[in-house]
Amino acid sequence: MDLTDTDTAVTVLCAIALVVGIFGVVVPMLPGLVLCWAGVLVWAIFAERGWGKWAVLAIVTCVAAAGTISKYAWPGRNLKRGGVPNSTLLAGGLLGLVGFFVIPVVGLVIGFILGVFLAERLRWGSSAQAWPSTKHALKAAGLAMLIELATALTITAVWVAGVLTV
Repeated sequence: MDLTDTDTAVTVLCAIALVVGIFGVVVPMLPGLVLCWAGVLVWAIFAERGWGKWAVLAIVTCVAAAGTISKYAWPGRNLKRGGVPNSTLLAGGLLGLVGFFVIPVVGLVIGFILGVFLAERLRWGSSAQAWPSTKHALKAAGLAMLIELATALTITAVWVAGVLTV
């Protein structure tokens, strides 16, 4: 592998961006899908390949858009069905943001759970009634993460197929 070759260097850098993007989905410190998509965009712009690289970028863009929409719509619909209000999610998000800075790496998750639980505790008046809503919110957050991970892995698979065939 000759890294002085522009095409090889761009391909390796984009592969690194995709791996970091996948890692960013699992550890919520990096914008995972954005990194994956941007890696393919950079590859499409700078790689010395034919027109097929633009087809790969178009497919990846559609996958990223569908994944992003699904990541918010599907869990959101489940939360509405579970009776979890937006104010509870806002409280979870705000406390998750605080937790992100207080406890590195895991603080976002811990803060989100605590925020949702406290908001539901205030709304219902008891811990026993707050816990089912908290479980609904956790399931929705987990579903959103799985959708994002599946999208990032699909983007990577499409890109690898493009690198091998274009």
